[in-house]
Amino acid sequence: MAFGAEELRVLRRALALALHPSPVSDADVQDCLRLAVAVDDAVNEGARLRAFLLADLARYRAALPGTATGYLALLEDVLGSGYQPGADDLAALRALRGNPVAAALLARCRTVAEQAVRARLSGRTQATVPAPRPLVPASRTRLLALPGGRSDADDQAAPKPKTPKSPPVKPAAPEPPRPVPTPAEVFPPKRRPADPPHQRAAG
Repeated sequence: MAFGAEELRVLRRALALALHPSPVSDADVQDCLRLAVAVDDAVNEGARLRAFLLADLARYRAALPGTATGYLALLEDVLGSGYQPGADDLAALRALRGNPVAAALLARCRTVAEQAVRARLSGRTQATVPAPRPLVPASRTRLLALPGGRSDADDQAAPKPKTPKSPPVKPAAPEPPRPVPTPAEVFPPKRRPADPPHQRAAG
């Protein structure tokens, strides 16, 4: 990964601010954020390219010996990017060691594999005995974030404000039972019809 002149200027400014905190302009903050995004994009693109090359290498290795030229060229490329050759690669190179390029790559892969084994063994040994932690000056133990940038506290979701609990609703009082009607209300007495006028006069 190579930085341009403008990117190096932003990187120097960010390091200076980290080591010696001071007021910073919004433009500097935006430049630092853009540089961080560009670096992330470059790292992701490099990972995608590496995955593509390894898949291509596996296809060429599976089609040997007819693809020896392409396989050896790809293997040399991925070794330069830190690829750790596996048992399949060593077996393929041993089968092709009549080729001078394959013989040279076989010696190189054996060296890389031996170094990887030694690194793993030394890592296990160091894991049993904890290494002393280096002392850091008190002034360098904490780096301040740029004003205006995001911090870990911003990434965490802010707690939602508690809503006041509404008072419990009291159940409505049950309606009083309806009175049972009396027989007189259900069957009112029949009124006697009034006498005709001529009967009243005769009487």
